[in-house]
Amino acid sequence: MLSLILLALAIALLLLLIHAARRPDTFRIERSTRIQAAPERVFALINDLHGFNSWNPFEKKDPAIKGEYGAITSGPGAVYAWESQKVGVGRMTIVDTVPESRVIMKLDFFKPFVANNMAEFNLRADRDGTQVSWAMHGPTPFISKLMQVFFSMDKMVGKDFDDGLANLKTLLERH
Repeated sequence: MLSLILLALAIALLLLLIHAARRPDTFRIERSTRIQAAPERVFALINDLHGFNSWNPFEKKDPAIKGEYGAITSGPGAVYAWESQKVGVGRMTIVDTVPESRVIMKLDFFKPFVANNMAEFNLRADRDGTQVSWAMHGPTPFISKLMQVFFSMDKMVGKDFDDGLANLKTLLERH
């Protein structure tokens, strides 16, 4: 009887591993909102890392976060590194910008897990405001695929993107 139970558990584990292995090799999470502000004002609060951190939801999660800006804080080459008990350890680097329409950042996470992803902010003038999208994409290693069988990364990180865009919207629309 015990050997049947162990065999059933082994088969279930094997099926779980096969299911995880068949998941996509990449992921993409994206959220968007419309902000009643000109694209240049929105762009300024994304392209400058000091401005970015004034609304960044991850920065707001830990008042004790230790952050350090590089010599350049705006535009391509701008760097911000952080260390936090709540949001981990990592670094973001702006790698490309198109004034008033796009900012692309490289995200390197070191703790609690290692990951290298890209974040994209796309801005599009829209009537009397700006349509803003925030996306993150990158590779999905096997351990992440296995975790995603049980947890929705889109729901977990997507909520933070929604919060961040709401912070950005509030900041820009109150001025």
